[in-house]
Amino acid sequence: MNAPDGGPGPSHVAPPVEDPLDRTRFPVDEWRLVETRFDMSDRGTMESLFTVGNGYLGLRGNNSESRDAHVDGTYINGFHETWPISHAEEAYGFARVGQTIVNVPDPKVIRLYVDDEPLQVSVADLLEYERALDFRTGVLSRDLLWRTPGGKRVRIRSSRMVPLGQRHLAVLTFEVTLLDHPASLSISSQLVNRQDEHLESPPGVGPSAGLPVDNGGVNGKNGADPRKAEAFERRVLAPRIHGADPETGRIKLGYRTVDSGMTIGVVADHTLETASNHSMTVHSEDDLAKVIYRIAAEPGIPVRLTKLVSFHTATKVPPRELIDRCERTLDRTREEGVAQQYAAQKAWLAEFWARADVEIPGQPALQQAVRWNLFAVLQASARAEGQGIAAKGVSGSGYGGHYFWDTEIYVMPFLTYTMPWAARNALRFRYSLLASARERARELSQKGALFPWRTINGHEASAYYAAGTAQYHIDADIAYALSQYVGATGDEEFLAREAVDIFVETARLWADLGFWRDESRRTFHIHGVTGPDEYTTVVNDNLYTNVLARFNLRRAARAVWELQRDDPKAYDALVRRTGLTADEPDEWAECAQGMSIPYDEFLGIHPQDAHFLEREMWDLENTPLEKRPLLLNYHPLVIYRFQVLKQADVVLALFLQGEEFTAEQKKADFDYYDPITTGDSTLSAVMQSIMAAEVGYADLALRYFMSALFVDLDDRHNNTAEGIHVASTGGAWTALVCGFGGFRDIGSAAGDQQWQFDPRLPSEWSSLVYRVTLHGTRLRVTVRPDELELYVEHGVRPVTVSVRGTAVTVAPGAPAVVALKHQGPRLEGEPPYPAGIQRADGTVISAIVPSGD
Repeated sequence: MNAPDGGPGPSHVAPPVEDPLDRTRFPVDEWRLVETRFDMSDRGTMESLFTVGNGYLGLRGNNSESRDAHVDGTYINGFHETWPISHAEEAYGFARVGQTIVNVPDPKVIRLYVDDEPLQVSVADLLEYERALDFRTGVLSRDLLWRTPGGKRVRIRSSRMVPLGQRHLAVLTFEVTLLDHPASLSISSQLVNRQDEHLESPPGVGPSAGLPVDNGGVNGKNGADPRKAEAFERRVLAPRIHGADPETGRIKLGYRTVDSGMTIGVVADHTLETASNHSMTVHSEDDLAKVIYRIAAEPGIPVRLTKLVSFHTATKVPPRELIDRCERTLDRTREEGVAQQYAAQKAWLAEFWARADVEIPGQPALQQAVRWNLFAVLQASARAEGQGIAAKGVSGSGYGGHYFWDTEIYVMPFLTYTMPWAARNALRFRYSLLASARERARELSQKGALFPWRTINGHEASAYYAAGTAQYHIDADIAYALSQYVGATGDEEFLAREAVDIFVETARLWADLGFWRDESRRTFHIHGVTGPDEYTTVVNDNLYTNVLARFNLRRAARAVWELQRDDPKAYDALVRRTGLTADEPDEWAECAQGMSIPYDEFLGIHPQDAHFLEREMWDLENTPLEKRPLLLNYHPLVIYRFQVLKQADVVLALFLQGEEFTAEQKKADFDYYDPITTGDSTLSAVMQSIMAAEVGYADLALRYFMSALFVDLDDRHNNTAEGIHVASTGGAWTALVCGFGGFRDIGSAAGDQQWQFDPRLPSEWSSLVYRVTLHGTRLRVTVRPDELELYVEHGVRPVTVSVRGTAVTVAPGAPAVVALKHQGPRLEGEPPYPAGIQRADGTVISAIVPSGD
């Protein structure tokens, strides 16, 4: 993501095209992620990869026994604690209130004792081990054969599921079978407050106790890693209710967060099935509730525990009422039956894969990785309604559980074209933050609205403004995603009733932020902003910002004009809501027309900002590996003085607004910026792959794609343990569909909506199959070396698209096959390092590795 992120990449060059996984441990399975050997060294990464979630609730892939965990994590989207941000030196307008996701009570704990010996996977004598996450059932399962210290063989099978069809439920099973000898079994099923278990202070300690340790700085070399969440040194969850029913085995915990005032209730039901004699006891206290079963187990007689768990959260509702909601959820689930929950999950996922699957025939290892990435996006977004989509989804606490612009640019395209209702929910969440965005704009002396760079509750949470608040481009990113959604769905009702307000307020921000300058022609400039590249901050006329702001201004003007023409009542309501004046859209159009777009005639490239080319170049090729990533090893001021990129900036603009650049400009810009891009952000490889494919670097495009595809599966940035990179997983879909698949959504700012196809199939692949839903019609696109096939899988309306400039209409029952003479230009190698070239003034751009030696 584009929060302070880090990666150890040896150079700017993408790694070779190869399968990076140990296939003796992770066998290839196109529909499952399978692990056949437990390894303590990467348990944090495995916990993230084997998370099950639904966008509201996430259970990390910890072992049920709750031992040897990296983080015993359970997360609910948006459930957070607040804390005052402490600045070393204060200034007006700095972010004041930090927000951090809370590790909610852990329901995963099911501990097993055989003859009083505990199962502990890290030291157990395991004769067999398999853990698998099934993408078609949404179930995480584990199968162990344990030989106890006493020599008894015990089969343990467990499963975990968070339904996608409902928000508030988790289903866990735990089955034990003795294979050869009788034994005394104890099973302890628990709810545990993990957030506060490290504290020795009593439950009543209030907000005046220790504040969190802030890991939000930029340079993490001497301690804090900015990619991690803040660690609280005081109690976060204040106990309000606990209980355990000795008759039914129902246990419950309820809390209120100390500062944010949010509330949570969690209730667990238990059903034990066995023919062996057994007994049950229960216990509850402030931070722990548990049910303990004692079984006189016999060989061959299984002992099966089913645990149903419900979570409900709120901003103000008392925990007692939330407990009632949880109990109603569990009562209904028991009436429906557990089997119905599994059947509903399988059916839900069957529909999802019908809409969203991307197939690479003949590439089973890649197919497995692609489906894991798509499943990861799904688990972060499916039931996120009412909240945003966090950088780590619900798989970990990385980045504090915050929402960034990554959602709009990297996740929203996947949702818009495969799950449009989820895209609408994400946009409605942004709309719900509009009042806070207006307040933030006023705080920064601007008109309109300024959305926060990182947030949970709508308030800016970035303590480092240069790489945070200064990224004004988030306004345009949200407007871009909104426009893309409306164009793909035709949801004019949402646009007219709510979303047009976002267009209006973001356009006002740009019109107010920029200024006019009379040069050879009258031009509009935007100063003092930071683009996506966080290694170059607070600059003038950042190309990405200006290009996307121009789009935003044009799109807002068009939206208002069309609303005035087509729906006068809705237009009048907009005027009442926003105070819009009749001349504002004309002003926005004028600002867009005059927008300054930096271009260097001598070098034939677009400078990243007005003064970018004046800097010397960072010599990445001679930077020691131990000095990577740069942000963890160099002071920000050192990095800011050089031409070096954390992630694609100009190249991202080339993709999002490709119709605004010529093919020659795209290649020239890519050639210049690709070699000086570090890839220290997990987002970069996605866009570099797409543009490398478009301009002709086919081998490089595939290498970048592999790097992006395995960001988490191979832990390429050494921080997957804190949660998966949701933006990167969404970006993998974009790289496939827009990069190799050649899909583009063109012209939505001007109003001439057009969907285009110009594929770039890798020579190693026989074909690529993907789906996009356009105005309710699901189109299956098959790219082969010599043809493009378009087929309507679902829907009744025909769709007209453009294939390399030729209009093609596809209707139900009437597929279209278009011959392809080529797969775009093919260039050998990769762009050369641009150091040593001359500027227009005759000076040479030198390459330097900063050093105090």
